[in-house]
Amino acid sequence: MEKAELRRSLLKARQAMHPDVWREKSERLCCHLEASEIFRRSQTILAYFSFRQEPDLTPLFTTSQQWGFPRCSDRNLSWHYWSPHHRLPPPQPGAYGILEPHPSTPLLQPEQVDLILVPAVACDVRGYRLGYGGGFYDRMLSQPGWLHKPTIGIVFEFARLPKLPVDPWDRPLRGICTEAGLFL
Repeated sequence: MEKAELRRSLLKARQAMHPDVWREKSERLCCHLEASEIFRRSQTILAYFSFRQEPDLTPLFTTSQQWGFPRCSDRNLSWHYWSPHHRLPPPQPGAYGILEPHPSTPLLQPEQVDLILVPAVACDVRGYRLGYGGGFYDRMLSQPGWLHKPTIGIVFEFARLPKLPVDPWDRPLRGICTEAGLFL
């Protein structure tokens, strides 16, 4: 199956999920992340604000870690510190309708980051990710400052597949987390 067709099929399945099931699966996924050593030893974590029924990571944002969230700038991502506990402007919808930190919030640099939680449509057991087709994460993760940062793909278990089609520019993630567990 081609990437575009697979993407449509999996997004349709995800959006058909009942809100109560979505919430319960998201909470279980967060519990697996929070219990992991890689999460506990990370001081600054990059994440995302859930969009179109992506797994919701909101329960994690009250932990002691510092959090960074992306803003789309042209064809790249810039990462900004944001916390619900500090007096920062609230996130606002960006160019794609996804919540983003306000441009005035402090920027995070790669050397400050310990872990990246990567949104995905699907991941395969080898760590390859099917994204949304914009290439934002592929471009970022291939840059020297980001190249060796630990990355965990975040998907529901039905989207953790045996094998995805892979292009030459695709980079495998270090692990995958679903409601069934953290697979490193």
